[in-house]
Amino acid sequence: MFTLINLPYAPEALEPVISARTLSFHHGKHLQGYVNNLNAALPGSEFDGLSLEEIICRASGAVFNNAGQILNHNLYFTQFGAPVAGDAPRGALGAQIAQQWGTLEAFQAEFVAKGAAIFGSGWVWLQADAAGELSIAQYAGADNPVAHGFKPLLTFDVWEHAYYLDYQNRRPDHLKALWPLVDWRVIEGRYAR
Repeated sequence: MFTLINLPYAPEALEPVISARTLSFHHGKHLQGYVNNLNAALPGSEFDGLSLEEIICRASGAVFNNAGQILNHNLYFTQFGAPVAGDAPRGALGAQIAQQWGTLEAFQAEFVAKGAAIFGSGWVWLQADAAGELSIAQYAGADNPVAHGFKPLLTFDVWEHAYYLDYQNRRPDHLKALWPLVDWRVIEGRYAR
């Protein structure tokens, strides 16, 4: 059985970018709903006892959607911290971003543009292949890099429940505002694994 992850920060720690009210709905209602739905579907199924990653690689339909949303949200919520202006990736990840995009700003601009361009609901991801090559991917619904053989590193949620209370229909503004919340040490750790 899966459980709702604990947030590694106080509900108001991400304000004003993500309000405590949005966090309450997004984490406490939406993510909790995915956890409840997956737990209800697992007993007696071929997926009972598997990890989220294993379920995502084998399932389809509602089981895939709920497992994918749990994984996506777990990675999303745990990549943030209290706002830190000017933070940047270091080490191997920083070097790879510089090699592929030239500057962090160029990478961020492409990431935001791809997130803003997703039609409907989904996720924009920084992902890595087995050789460490990075790419920015757009995934609809609950889809994610794990389902396609990539390592998930960084994600911005473009489902409206992630930003609508604070930004209404201004998705690009929300995506741009998220950068100071990103804890690059977390993303570097994901890349190094």
